Amino acid sequence: MTIIEPAGARSGLLLRADADGIATLTLNRPAQFNSLSAALLIELQSAVDELASDKSVRVVVIAGVGKAFCAGHDLKELRAHRDRRFAQDVFERFAHVMMSFTRLPQPVIARVHGPAFAGGCQLVAQCDLAVASSAATFATSGINFGLFCNTPGVSVARNVPRKRAMEMLVTGEAIDADTALSYGLVNRVAPAERLDEEMADLTRLILEKTPIAVSAGKRLFYRQVEADLEEAYRLATEAMVENMMTEDAAEGIDAFAAKRRPVWKNK
Repeated sequence: MTIIEPAGARSGLLLRADADGIATLTLNRPAQFNSLSAALLIELQSAVDELASDKSVRVVVIAGVGKAFCAGHDLKELRAHRDRRFAQDVFERFAHVMMSFTRLPQPVIARVHGPAFAGGCQLVAQCDLAVASSAATFATSGINFGLFCNTPGVSVARNVPRKRAMEMLVTGEAIDADTALSYGLVNRVAPAERLDEEMADLTRLILEKTPIAVSAGKRLFYRQVEADLEEAYRLATEAMVENMMTEDAAEGIDAFAAKRRPVWKNK
């Protein structure tokens, strides 16, 4: 597996590796626990923009180097600037990255091997799916430093029940991986030595499916989940009709009837 830098990257703060239809973006600030500096956010946005039009990529994985998955925003950098415009730019930039994750046609999976705090917890919650090591921990810890985790609260509150989310936000206390699983913050938990095996199992299940249905389904999912019930059914009905008209839907139904594996045309 070859590590390459995405277009526009110069500092090596973000690494990209492509293999078998999977692009892995790895946060590479281990000494800073992969905290999200302004420069790292620029590189992350550049990589996501590049992936949006890369039809060779079927799944995107977000990972981290070192002891932590991601410790959140680089508070030392923010404190050093003490500038409203700088802070506004950083938080708006991260919000744009988060929205870009949702708009990517490919499913985005967080590979969480260690602590995911504040913006790092937000990153996990904003990914479509998440697989965690049993050693991973999660917290919206900003309140411990006088900063209510308002932006992490957006994605966390869309993943876990409100009272659980509020408890995380007002206490800043960390939860373990099993608790995160029970809250719905992650999909799967595995022992540290089996994390990559668990990731491979989940990605295999996605890669077996037709990409045209996966990407269209992801797009519809986020539209309907924020709509009222009537509008959600209208959007979903329209999407089902469009899906039924695709070659891969016809192949999938024919394969089911013939009791054989489908051969997708849109790979």
